[in-house]
Amino acid sequence: MTSSPLDLAAAFTDRFGTEPDGLWSAPGRVNVIGEHTDYNDGFVLPFAIKHSTTVAAAIRPDRIVRVASTFAPDEAPVTADLDALEEGSVKGWAAYPLGVLWAMEQSGYRCPGMDLLVDSSVPVGAGLSSSAALECSVAVAVNDLSQADVSRRELAVIGQLAENSMVGAPTGIMDQSASLLGEVGHAVFLDCRSGDSRLVPLDLEGAGLELMVIDTRVSHSHSTGGYAARRRSCELGAELMGVPALRDLSVKDLAEAAGVLDEETFRRVRHIVTENARVEDAVQVLTSKGPAQLGPLLVASHASMRDDFEISCAELDTAVDAALDAGALGARMTGGGFGGAAIALARADDVAAIGSAVEKAFSAAGFRAPMIFSVLPGAGAARIA
Repeated sequence: MTSSPLDLAAAFTDRFGTEPDGLWSAPGRVNVIGEHTDYNDGFVLPFAIKHSTTVAAAIRPDRIVRVASTFAPDEAPVTADLDALEEGSVKGWAAYPLGVLWAMEQSGYRCPGMDLLVDSSVPVGAGLSSSAALECSVAVAVNDLSQADVSRRELAVIGQLAENSMVGAPTGIMDQSASLLGEVGHAVFLDCRSGDSRLVPLDLEGAGLELMVIDTRVSHSHSTGGYAARRRSCELGAELMGVPALRDLSVKDLAEAAGVLDEETFRRVRHIVTENARVEDAVQVLTSKGPAQLGPLLVASHASMRDDFEISCAELDTAVDAALDAGALGARMTGGGFGGAAIALARADDVAAIGSAVEKAFSAAGFRAPMIFSVLPGAGAARIA
C-alpha cells in the first residue's frame, strides 16, 4: 500500500505517464449483525470502517480501460475495450473494477475510457468486504469522471451487478451500501428488498467501547461453492414455503416450516428468519439502550451461523469463545463465512486482555496467529483529491 494520496498520484504518473484527474476512496465494512440476510431480501446493519481502497483515475480519449494495482507494480496493466466487455469476460481481480464499468454501461450510462491505479488497506479474504471497497471506489470515480450523476443507492446496485455477473459471486447489496452510505458514528440499517436505508447511532467511543476485529487469516471467497450452496438452500426454502423470499417468513412461521422442509433446509431457513429478527432487535437496542447492550444478540447470531447455517470454522469458533471467556460483551463471526474474521464488542479497558487471550487460544490450538485490530464507524466513499 502507498502511504498517502500524493504517493498514489506519483505512482499513477510513473505507471501511466500522466497525472491522474483525481483520487477516490471507499471503505470496507464490518457487519454488526445480519449475515446472509441480504440476498434473502432481509435486513442488515453494517458500518463503514477506516480501512479503504483508493483509486487514482484519468480519462482517456478512447474507449480503452487500463487497470493496475500498487500490489503488483511489475505486472502490466489489464487492458480492456469497453465496447468488447461481456458478462464474465474478465478473470482475476481486474473483474471487479472492469465489472463496474461494464455494469455502468449495462445500466444506461456511457463511460469514457480511463486509466486506473488501485491501492488498498482492506485485508483481502477477511470478511471486511475488500471487493465492495474496490467496486465502490471505482464506481464513485467513474460516476464523477463520466458526469453521470448516479445516486449512491443506484451505485450500490451497479456494484452488486458487477460482482454477481462479471465476477460470478452471488452476493447481496449490503457491502456496497455500507461502503457508499456509511457515516462517522453510525451504522447503516438497510432493507435489502426496498433499498431503503437509515443511519442508526453507533457511538462506540462515547460508550467506552471498541469493536475488535479478529482476522483469522483463513481466507475465503464468495465466488466458490459454500456461499452459493447456502444461497441455493435459501431459495429452495422460500420456494417450498410458497413465499417470494425468506424475508417474508417470521419466527412464528418456523413451526410450519419444520413440517415442510427437510432438516438441513429447515436449519438454513431458521438462521435467516431469526437473523432478520435479531437485526431489528439490534436497531431497537441501539436506539433505546446503546451499544453496550448488543452482546447477547451477537452471541445468538454466532450460534445460529455455526449450528444452523454451518458457515463457521474452528478458527472462528475459537476466536469467539476465547473473546467471550476473556470478558467481551458479545462476539460473532462476521462476513460470508468459511474463514475471514470475527468481531468482539469490548470495553476499551478490556481490549488488550481479550486480544492476548485470543492469541493464546490460537497458539494452543496450533492455528496461525490472528491479526487483531479495532474499528469504529467511519465515512463512506468520497473523492479525496
